[in-house]
Amino acid sequence: MIQENAEPCQRFSAGDVSFRPRVMVAASALRDPAQVIATVTRSAQTYNGRPRHRDRDNGPRWRSYNESSRSGAIMTIKVGDEMPKGQFTRMGANGPEPVATDDLFRGKKVVLFSVPGAFTPTCSAKHLPGFINNADALKKKGVDTIACMAVNDVFVMKAWGEQAQASGKVDMLADGNGEYARALGLELDASKHGMGQRSKRFSVIVDNGVVKQLNIEPPGEFGVSSAEAALQQL
Repeated sequence: MIQENAEPCQRFSAGDVSFRPRVMVAASALRDPAQVIATVTRSAQTYNGRPRHRDRDNGPRWRSYNESSRSGAIMTIKVGDEMPKGQFTRMGANGPEPVATDDLFRGKKVVLFSVPGAFTPTCSAKHLPGFINNADALKKKGVDTIACMAVNDVFVMKAWGEQAQASGKVDMLADGNGEYARALGLELDASKHGMGQRSKRFSVIVDNGVVKQLNIEPPGEFGVSSAEAALQQL
């Protein structure tokens, strides 16, 4: 029948993929040309079980399924975009409760900032305290809600907010599975630090659901997403 990984027998071109398949066709299979074409096409489009993608700048390259799903499906949000729909969790009087993004952003001016993790050094010493200390000043500039999101569970966010005395100043929102970070295109792979998938450090000023300012920190830095920077942008 049809054997793959034999010696090259012909040149094949499929779209932007130029590929010399290693296919040998038994004589009995020649009576079924469709079978031959299907096998050659599979060989051209895959390599070791991975799909072939084309990099616009550097030509074809190989990417894993995981890389494709992470980087190919969602673009990073930008100024002028509407905030994606989603849901957070916060601790209410009777336990965890959902917070829909429509309820969070619609008809309001919101400053949302994100940290890689609750209780981590920069987040606890600078980022969250900065927004707590400047909450009144931000609200005088017309901000209705100040919210902190992190890829942590709602119980961790509650404990962190209590320790920092954020009540009444900053809403502590749990993006427990990192779904909203991914929807924004701002997820962070912190696996090398033993933290798994997290969110990048950033801040965003949202007016009635539309991004007005977006500040994404370079890795390991803190400054553009601070409360002081938000005050200057309002």
